[in-house]
Amino acid sequence: MLRLTFATGTEPGKWFARFRRATAHGVLETLDADDTIAVLLAGGADVALARLPLGGVDKRLSEDTVHIVRLYAEERGIAVPKDSVFAEMKETVDPRDVADEHVNYRIADDASLDIDAIREGLQVVAANVGIVIAPRPLLKVLSKKQVVPLGLKDPSVPQTEIALVWLKDNDSEAIQDFVGIAKGRTLNSSRHEVPKKTAREKAKAKQARRSEATGGAKKSSSPKKSSARGSHQRRGRRG
Repeated sequence: MLRLTFATGTEPGKWFARFRRATAHGVLETLDADDTIAVLLAGGADVALARLPLGGVDKRLSEDTVHIVRLYAEERGIAVPKDSVFAEMKETVDPRDVADEHVNYRIADDASLDIDAIREGLQVVAANVGIVIAPRPLLKVLSKKQVVPLGLKDPSVPQTEIALVWLKDNDSEAIQDFVGIAKGRTLNSSRHEVPKKTAREKAKAKQARRSEATGGAKKSSSPKKSSARGSHQRRGRRG
């Protein structure tokens, strides 16, 4: 059995289906949550598909106690009214073009997000007022018919990424198999990267290969000699 909580705005359904189909770990319990880290730390899940600052760590986590496997970065996004000129163009938005727009919500400088505040901001956008700035995948899931989520090319806006997070003390084969599926590995492949060899280990391995090659060459020469002797003996009997 594996309990997994996934962040609002992520769509891991294909991973769930493959895990259920291709593994024998029993039941996979899944829970959609606005704050998956809180669920994980409260013991409500074994592993979290979480939204983190790009290249960073949630303030509540310590890399000494958790494993973090980063999967992909999320595109910066902006939600605009359906009837706006930006929605009609359906292009990535330049920040200069929306400089005068009222901002109902903007992702925090530390890349943290208030999902409830985003929902409220999107309701205002749906009323044809202002914009919301947040990860585009999140906006796609939360936006209603009167709102259009677009890309935003503004490097000043903090970026987020999606990662699998779990406590080191709770590591298990089920978690490792799910990580493998999310990373696109086949289930019979190694779950862990092969540790890099030291210079000394490389030298020993090279020496061992040479010894094996030398031994193989000596062994392969023996049958030829026996065959040659046997040939002479047969010719001798004919004479």
